[in-house]
Amino acid sequence: MNDRLKKQVEFILEIDKEKNIYRQTHLTNQGRNENDAEHAWHMAVMAYLLQEYANEPIDLAKTMVMCLIHDVVEIDAGDTYAYDTEGLKTQKAREDAAKERIYALLPEDQKVKLIALFDEFEKNLTPEARFAHAMDNLQPLLLNDSNNGSDWREHQVTAKQVYGRQSGTKDGSKLLYEFAKTLIEKNIRKGNILP
Repeated sequence: MNDRLKKQVEFILEIDKEKNIYRQTHLTNQGRNENDAEHAWHMAVMAYLLQEYANEPIDLAKTMVMCLIHDVVEIDAGDTYAYDTEGLKTQKAREDAAKERIYALLPEDQKVKLIALFDEFEKNLTPEARFAHAMDNLQPLLLNDSNNGSDWREHQVTAKQVYGRQSGTKDGSKLLYEFAKTLIEKNIRKGNILP
């Protein structure tokens, strides 16, 4: 096996660990907690299916790769719950260190490309990053709604927190943000999200 292939296989096996990083969100219809790999896969499929609702034209392949790699860093950094104010304070530092270690397993050219995509996602300045963020926001909202708000109730999440998280959705898709608002309002009325 040549050195390039050896590095690629090492990275491929390393990112398999993403399947062991469990999120707070449960699978549809009261299933177990979803893992990061399932979340990323779901986002990528959503990006393909919902691309027509992007505010701007997007490079779909680039957006889907962003969706697939955005949480690889959580192999080292762990999942930070969207409403964990303490965890959010150290999230960037933890994820930056993880980014350097994990992507360094790749051949240099692929390392540079994937870090650039990860950083582009984090900066949220391109149409692709904004739409990928919309998928990152909408995906757990859909699961929470399908679970009758059980995760929101468990963590006593407020409307202000959910609207705050979803506010970035409109940067990627105004239409999907309007759809998200209907789900939020429904769950506030049902008592799943605190007013």
